[in-house]
Amino acid sequence: MNDTPGWASPGSAPSDGHEPGTSGPTEPADRPGPEQPSQQPGTDPHSPGAQWSKQQPPPAQWSAPTGPPAPGQTPPPPPPGPGWGAPPPGGHGGYGGYGGYGGGNWQGPGGYGGWGTPWGGPPPAAKPGVIPLRPLGVGEILDGAVSTMRTYWRTVLGISLTVAVVIEIVIVLVQGLVLNEYTDTGALGDPSASLDELTDALADTTLSSGVLFLISLIGAVAATALLTTVTSRAVLGKPVTAGEAWRDARPQIGKLFGLILLLPLIAVAVVLLGALPGILVVAAGGGEGGAALAVFGGLAGAVVTVWLMIRFSLASPALMLEKQTIFKAMSRSAKLVRGSWWRVFGIQLLAAIIANVIAAIVVIPFTFLAAAVSGDGISGFVNGTGGFGWTFLVVSGIGSVIGSMITFPITAGVTVLLYIDQRIRREALDLELARAAGVQGYGPTTPGS
Repeated sequence: MNDTPGWASPGSAPSDGHEPGTSGPTEPADRPGPEQPSQQPGTDPHSPGAQWSKQQPPPAQWSAPTGPPAPGQTPPPPPPGPGWGAPPPGGHGGYGGYGGYGGGNWQGPGGYGGWGTPWGGPPPAAKPGVIPLRPLGVGEILDGAVSTMRTYWRTVLGISLTVAVVIEIVIVLVQGLVLNEYTDTGALGDPSASLDELTDALADTTLSSGVLFLISLIGAVAATALLTTVTSRAVLGKPVTAGEAWRDARPQIGKLFGLILLLPLIAVAVVLLGALPGILVVAAGGGEGGAALAVFGGLAGAVVTVWLMIRFSLASPALMLEKQTIFKAMSRSAKLVRGSWWRVFGIQLLAAIIANVIAAIVVIPFTFLAAAVSGDGISGFVNGTGGFGWTFLVVSGIGSVIGSMITFPITAGVTVLLYIDQRIRREALDLELARAAGVQGYGPTTPGS
């Protein structure tokens, strides 16, 4: 038998031929030799010449056969379940799914309740709030964002509704009083329009879209800042009011706006830098070759832009929760995403698809309703000949407000929970969160902590 600790059979001696307290190999006293006659049947089995019994139990039997209990002796409990726990579905039984340890009813020292007790896995992680304090799966991140909205619906929907209403009022006023008066995009739907007219219409469209995007960006910044605080408190299971969220987020809103404004500028700069060689070739008279080079360069720049945006996608919660500066928050995000780019990209993409689908389900019916009650009707809206009057802007704005109430909490919640998940995986943030939530006996503790 192997003398290596941990490999001896349960219930056997510490090692073959050794007694506790002895050292070195010894010869068993029951081995017959020239000077020692063999033990005769019927003699004392404990005498120096005793032999092993000729009738041994089967090789696979690890414990002595049980018989009727002696008078006054408690009967042994029933044997445990299969091995160290039930085999996984589709497995082959035994430890690890194959007939090794635990392939039958393996029972270690201590009997039932000892090593042979069926093992059900580690205890569940503490869950003081909307997520368990351990590395999260994709479904748990999405569920955590929805649970935050469901559990703290007064605060979450109150913040989202307030921000969405204010932003939509500004958009309707700007579009109705300024953009509709000073921009002309009718040439885009006119097949007989000249090149100059198309160029002017395209410039007006770009200007109008840019102004509306900037206003929407301000709303997204405010909603993200406030909802980041709410989500971080929801992880700890602590309630938070809109006033508390505002007081906590207010010192960082300026930096957050600078961050979210800086990221699109970086994206545009990278795309233009990729297309710049082709643009220079076109300017020098390169013709179609220069145009093709500009297109491929722009596509390469777009790929780099996507990579950078995912790399910096966790900068917003890092800035808000760690009170970082803009560039330190971007550096923190890059560090947390390193090695997990595809995972972060997939989760962010999935969240964006879900949010946009929900928003489309809400906004599209309001858009067609707005077109139906406006002057030119749905046909004018579909053909691009209808104008965006006040009726259309107000009705479609109501749909945008409802859609933003739902999408703001999802996008902000997923980003914050993804940030927390990456810190749990890399920095054991779950221990700090458990202590902050008041969970007793969670994780290692140090004296005096």
